[in-house]
Amino acid sequence: QVQLVESGGGLVQAGGSLRLSCAASGRTFSSYVMGWFRQAPGKEREFVAAITGSGTSTRYVDSVKGRFTISRDNAKNTVYLQMNSLKSEDTAVYYCAARTSADGEYRYWGQGTQVTVSS
Repeated sequence: QVQLVESGGGLVQAGGSLRLSCAASGRTFSSYVMGWFRQAPGKEREFVAAITGSGTSTRYVDSVKGRFTISRDNAKNTVYLQMNSLKSEDTAVYYCAARTSADGEYRYWGQGTQVTVSS
């Protein structure tokens, strides 16, 4: 069982930056693939980024490549999403999620944190 708590959301102007954090409970954090997802009003939730348990491999949706960076600190049981050059279309509730490498789907989800980018 993993519990996830996001923080770091807020209101920022277009072109600005935010860093989201997701703190996880449990002693096996490094065994989980961690992901960030987002859901904008009236839209389906979409994948944003993911990082393997060791942190050596990452993946991004095309729309954030070059602007967002996912990272993790296994000593702190925390995953981060650094968001730069924010655009109004990045406005959404951002969720972190966890899955084991054997799982096909993310089993554990945080409650979400709102990111609003003003143009």
